[in-house]
Amino acid sequence: MRTMFEQVRANKSRSYLLMGFFIVMIGVLGAVIGLLWENTYLGVGFAVIISIVYTIFTYYAGDQLILSMTGAREATKKEFPFLVNTVEGLALAAGIPAPKPYVIDDSALNAYATGRDPNHASITVTTGLLKAMDRQELEGVVAHEMSHIQNYDIRLMMLAAVLVGLVTLLSDFIFRSVWYGGRGRDRDRGGGQIQIVLFLLAILFAFLAPIIGQLIKLAVSRQREYLADASAVVLTRYPAGLAGALEKIAKDPDPLVDNANKATAHLFISTPFRKDAGIIAPFFSTHPPIEDRIKRLKGM
Repeated sequence: MRTMFEQVRANKSRSYLLMGFFIVMIGVLGAVIGLLWENTYLGVGFAVIISIVYTIFTYYAGDQLILSMTGAREATKKEFPFLVNTVEGLALAAGIPAPKPYVIDDSALNAYATGRDPNHASITVTTGLLKAMDRQELEGVVAHEMSHIQNYDIRLMMLAAVLVGLVTLLSDFIFRSVWYGGRGRDRDRGGGQIQIVLFLLAILFAFLAPIIGQLIKLAVSRQREYLADASAVVLTRYPAGLAGALEKIAKDPDPLVDNANKATAHLFISTPFRKDAGIIAPFFSTHPPIEDRIKRLKGM
């Protein structure tokens, strides 16, 4: 198993790889937009400007958007004293600044961490989880999320979300430009054939966008969940705490987090949706099987 410092370096390297892939995809999508506008440089320039603005905004405001999207509110020491104390204590053990604690008023048992680095991070848990967990189980869950912050998983996940969102945005722009802008285009002198090619290309990108999104989520790696579980045990020195928490989460009769969506699903400690049945479902899951995670924890 990698040391903590090796994992941080690996996550930073993955961040650079994601950015490289991001640049290539933006260039390709920009070139397609340029074909539509009959000016490749203009299309690429447009895509680059949109990507820079989108990335900067999401990088610095993305965590607040996620907190708002999921309906999180800041947890005060007066209302949730043990949660706040647990976050502060485990942050001290991890050697990082204490993340801001938040809660979601939801009966589902779940939690997530977000932010761009340990200095700008937060940990959010549902009120359902707070009610269901005992002290050691809650410590295990918070330690798991603290590990995501400590390992820089949160930055990797943020970049993945930016990439998925931007590819989808530009693909949708291409599709709409072809669909609405192409109707009045001159179809003489082969114009109709060019329009058909561009239309098919736009549809191809429109359909590839969600697939690319899934692949990026897989690139973020299910292994980060295993590592965060192991790192949590290092912080708490008690694997049974997190194992017990995951067992309760696995048995949750209503795991659906009301305000969760596909863009935020990979942030949670367990999938915030109802489990999909089918042979191929595990291959497109953002999380490894929770039963396997419990088994590994019990073997520690």
